[in-house]
Amino acid sequence: MDNILKKLANQETFSKDQAKEILIEITEQKYSNEQIAAILMAIQMRGVTVEEILGFREGLLATGIHTDFSPYKVIDIVGTGGDGKNTFNISTCSCFVVAGAGYKVAKHGNYAASSVSGASNVLESHGVKFTNDNGQLLRSLEECGFVHQHAQLFAKGMKWVGPARKALGQLGTPTCFNLLGPLVNPCNPDYQLLGTANLDQQRLYRQVYQRLGIKYGIVTSVDGYDEISLTGSFKVVYNDEEHIYQPLEFGMNVLNTEDLFGGSTIEEAKDIFDAVLENRSTLAQKNVVLINAAFAIHVIEQDKSFQECLAIARESLESGKALSVLKKYVEINS
Repeated sequence: MDNILKKLANQETFSKDQAKEILIEITEQKYSNEQIAAILMAIQMRGVTVEEILGFREGLLATGIHTDFSPYKVIDIVGTGGDGKNTFNISTCSCFVVAGAGYKVAKHGNYAASSVSGASNVLESHGVKFTNDNGQLLRSLEECGFVHQHAQLFAKGMKWVGPARKALGQLGTPTCFNLLGPLVNPCNPDYQLLGTANLDQQRLYRQVYQRLGIKYGIVTSVDGYDEISLTGSFKVVYNDEEHIYQPLEFGMNVLNTEDLFGGSTIEEAKDIFDAVLENRSTLAQKNVVLINAAFAIHVIEQDKSFQECLAIARESLESGKALSVLKKYVEINS
């Protein structure tokens, strides 16, 4: 600990292996909560590096529970969270649209951080019971095309940094662990569509993904949503290209903040979620789910035009296939 604090005091950074070792030693309870808080605060003040994120990620995966969904190739659709917008469950709705289109979706999610309903909240409201049993999870993926991995059952290392993160959070100080959720999906997905709340995060994750070797898309709405919100322009970064788009390019109107409101209770959030998948939502709610689902499909099918991907997503939703996935998922996992 003395060496760690000296390095931090001198504004030195850690290698990937050093960061991994720190994380593993935290899970071995070698440090007090106060010492962990000091490490996290110091890293936050000088800025976390890509090497440190990769090291902490490896440490969390090494001390957590893994899932194996081979021989399937799966995609995760996830936002960083913390954008403070309280949107409805756009990413989770998009997952069911993508699964309804015939792709395998392995989501990694949690309860809400800054909104009323996170992925785990809305699925639990349907009676879903979470598990980390690989056989049960694989059955869900095989039989309905969707599986949800509730983060608290997998990333065991998060438990040991929890008190320090909470204490710093009460002071209004985030930590680098806020960035790790999307990176520690226990099945190491082949594809990922990630939403970030700002362009700085998008650049950071791009550097991380380039090291991980997966096919990815990172989306950022320039007005601060961690998904494609259609409230203005948005930037999309792929492995080897990037673009800035406007909603009108896809024949969709620019939306207002209130169009994406996620409700004041989990029950209200569930009602919006169900309305989208039952194809009885507002056009705004429907379009924002379709655009996110289409870009997720495009990550997998980069040889297809975006309009083709959008048509695939629309057919999944309007035909009822996405709703069928939800019903089958709930049946399997309740």
